[in-house]
Amino acid sequence: MLIYIVFLLFVFSLLALDLGVFHKSQKEVSMKESLAWTAVWVSLALLFGGVVYWMYDTNFLNVNPINPETHSITAPGKAMIDFYTGYLIEESLSLDNIFVMALIFAFFRIKPQYQHNILFWGILGAVVFRLIMIVLGTAFVEQFHWAMYVFGAILLYSAFKMLKESDEESDFKKSIGVRLLSKIIPIDWDNQSGAYIVRKDGKRVATIILACLVVIEFTDIVFAVDSIPAIFAVTKDPFIVFTSNIFAILGLRSLYFFLSGMLHRFEYLKYSLVFVLAFIGVKMLIMDWVEIESWISLTVIGVALATGLLVSLSKTSEKRKH
Repeated sequence: MLIYIVFLLFVFSLLALDLGVFHKSQKEVSMKESLAWTAVWVSLALLFGGVVYWMYDTNFLNVNPINPETHSITAPGKAMIDFYTGYLIEESLSLDNIFVMALIFAFFRIKPQYQHNILFWGILGAVVFRLIMIVLGTAFVEQFHWAMYVFGAILLYSAFKMLKESDEESDFKKSIGVRLLSKIIPIDWDNQSGAYIVRKDGKRVATIILACLVVIEFTDIVFAVDSIPAIFAVTKDPFIVFTSNIFAILGLRSLYFFLSGMLHRFEYLKYSLVFVLAFIGVKMLIMDWVEIESWISLTVIGVALATGLLVSLSKTSEKRKH
């Protein structure tokens, strides 16, 4: 438990530094700034992989206890590869989340200068929700072996659903999050002052900014149903599962601002994500008969994403020429 407290203090310190120092004023995030911050978050994740190696090598705060079934500990190198693989899985599946966030901001017509603040609080909520879901998921997997088959089936269904879904805009005002919010407090759909709650005619009302935040929070919960089971195909170690998840979503804001203006150029990336989900789903379904090493999964997922990116960029370049 202490190791999670230390890690969460580290994460919240980074977030406080981000919002309190570097982004304390609400302004539009430029592509240059978002690229720099994306590089920072990715670098931190890569460095943390080395920290994971050290922690498991020294059994820092008992992070690597003896497994009662195998009577062995996790090799430091395997823990590091598992972290990188989990991080790549979570980061890749987060790309689909970016497309949806762009739709949400466009639907609510959120001004660019308010988007970073909304995503900041959205990420903070995601940390809490994912910690709860990972704890429950880990307990479920440890208690019931057949849970892996359930998760594998969920991922295959998610891959099929992603393949079939259209890019048409949804009516987010009808989402479950907005319906619940409207039952708690009235919503002023015209207020874009940057505040989340204001007074109108002497009464406290929610603004469209808060409604947008609620939709993003509920959207992340839906995406977590796909992404969290996916990493259990790599490892059941709750610390690796949690840290790789958190590092992936920490960089999600910067990645969004970097990619938001270029999303139209990545139309074929969706098929790479479908393949990743299907691959991981199949891996979970056959893991009792065929063991696929983490480094193989890391390579396959990396190649799939690189292929999707290259094909997308190539196709959009051809369209521009014509």
